[in-house]
Amino acid sequence: MFTGLIEATGTLIAMTPTGGDVRLTIRSQSLDFGDVKLGDSIASNGICLTVVALDGNSYEVDVSQETLHKSALAGWKVGDTLNLEKAMLPTTRFGGHMVAGHIDGVGRIVKIAKDARSIYVEVAIPKELMKYTADKGSITVDGISLTTNAIKPSENIVCLNIIPHTAKETNIDKHWRVGARVNIEVDLVARYLERLLLGQKETPTSNITMEFLAENGFV
Repeated sequence: MFTGLIEATGTLIAMTPTGGDVRLTIRSQSLDFGDVKLGDSIASNGICLTVVALDGNSYEVDVSQETLHKSALAGWKVGDTLNLEKAMLPTTRFGGHMVAGHIDGVGRIVKIAKDARSIYVEVAIPKELMKYTADKGSITVDGISLTTNAIKPSENIVCLNIIPHTAKETNIDKHWRVGARVNIEVDLVARYLERLLLGQKETPTSNITMEFLAENGFV
């Protein structure tokens, strides 16, 4: 589990095909590796990935075909800057929102504009994900916990404002351009709420009544 508050950025220094999957090597000069061990999870641009090797200030992770198909990772290149966040601890200050690190789809940046000192961004997301969005709700873009200032349902667009600190401390300044593909994770609560509601609808109804039981000698 993560919060969507980026701890550091890292550089993708290698992408190595391994038996149909891909192994990534990511280096970071600013991430604290003091408490990282094999098997730990580090969200990389919002994707929860398991550390399989450690070497000083770099780590390696394996990426499955499922992740390659469902995220923007297939378009990553060596030299790209990635947003990094270690899995949260029970004592972590919960400053963002609940982020699972499981990508729901790929979005595309369609507009970037200055808005006073902040950056106004519009992101087109898959149509099927729009139902999980709301004005002033939470969404994770490339691992960053962000607030949706507004939504445009007819265009499948979420509108965001990025403050200067967030732009500087993440990969936004370097990589967010019109046309760029970004990883999208919708609000976890909305996803589970839908599952609960659908579960109720899918519960089979019974034709057995107290009258039926009495007529057949059960009561």
